[in-house]
Amino acid sequence: MHLKEYLKLSRSFNAGLTAIAPVLGAICNGEERLFNLFLFFLVGFFGHCYGFALNDIVDYKIDRLSKELMERPLVSGKISIKNAWIFTISMLIISFLIAIYISFTYSNFISLFILILSAVSITIYDFISKKLPAMDIFVALGIFLLIIYGALTVNLKMSQLSIIIAILGTLQVLFMQFVAGGLKDAEHDYKAKAKTLAIKLGVRVQNNLFIPLSFKFLAYSLEAIYLIFLFYPFFFLEDFKNKFLQIFILIILSILMIFISYRLLSMKKFIRNVARKYIGMHYYINFSLVPVMLTVINPFIGLIAFIPPFAFIASNLILHGSLLPKTM
Repeated sequence: MHLKEYLKLSRSFNAGLTAIAPVLGAICNGEERLFNLFLFFLVGFFGHCYGFALNDIVDYKIDRLSKELMERPLVSGKISIKNAWIFTISMLIISFLIAIYISFTYSNFISLFILILSAVSITIYDFISKKLPAMDIFVALGIFLLIIYGALTVNLKMSQLSIIIAILGTLQVLFMQFVAGGLKDAEHDYKAKAKTLAIKLGVRVQNNLFIPLSFKFLAYSLEAIYLIFLFYPFFFLEDFKNKFLQIFILIILSILMIFISYRLLSMKKFIRNVARKYIGMHYYINFSLVPVMLTVINPFIGLIAFIPPFAFIASNLILHGSLLPKTM
């Protein structure tokens, strides 16, 4: 039981996203060895556990205001604050111990400073996310730096593709934090008078859910910018030109992603399970786009597209007996 509660605390359902961030950076900068890529995956995974466990500790008092978050381990009392702190610090230490081993492997310790900055950025977010609007930028920065860390560890000269992937990862997180996160937490954030960007832009949950045009504009703008960078390599990078199969698949997936965003942003009543359904569907599609794009480099990279959805589904089935998490 305790293992399940710690997996809930670390938000294992979306650990796949953070875990593959340094992996993608390493791949785009030339790394192909599976064991080394697995080590990068572990750095991202344990870093993810640190960030989300710390977030639950800091947000504990606000989370108690929502009945729908009663399954979160700290709110339910199944994990004490003291034990949560021990777990959180342990995850950070493990992540950095693996990173140090990787540095010895590549004889490159410079990139460790990038990883430290990533951890600092995530920590800052956890402590100020509910106090100031748009602080989700620190989460996005943390993921950006995590991808850069993977790339720079392999080669201190970054490829153009690795920079594009870092930007795409950043935009993915901004959408999930600003838009998806802002909507799913809107009810208790509004009650607690949290100063999130969604609340500041006018998202309200009273009898009905009110989503202003300014918030919708933000959501669609982030997706538009994301799609520009997603298709950029097919026009400007030599290895990606005339790859029509990948372009076709990405167009279909992009249309589906935008449609799901539309359904999410068109909700009139706040029903958390419905919001989670749309967010989960968006998650499945959004985080498959970059690996599909990278099949141009190596077809087997496409398998990475299944890691975040697999982690999402497997975690939810094991912990909650459902396809969607009850602690989201």
